[in-house]
Amino acid sequence: MSDVQQRIADIVKSNRVVLFMKGTAQFPMCGFSGRAVQILKACGVTDLTTVNVLEDEEVRQGIKDFANWPTIPQLYVNGEFVGGSDIMREMYESGELQKMLGATQQA
Repeated sequence: MSDVQQRIADIVKSNRVVLFMKGTAQFPMCGFSGRAVQILKACGVTDLTTVNVLEDEEVRQGIKDFANWPTIPQLYVNGEFVGGSDIMREMYESGELQKMLGATQQA
């Protein structure tokens, strides 16, 4: 595992809810990242960790390889890859995302 892959793995494993995104939760730098943050806020997530991929080119490329997923943002919950903003929206609309996040809120 490369250094960047190890760094990503450490971030994902040591935080319950991680969003790799463009920008920050306060200042998203793309619409998809902004939508992802809004969905997580609507789910009541208070322990969100965000990683701004625009600040680190290695992470920006490495995260795509990490999950074998070509786009950003990427959501991880309890160390598991969930998906990007479209998947998050679908899961939110079906109630699945709230269950995933709520059931693990106390963990």
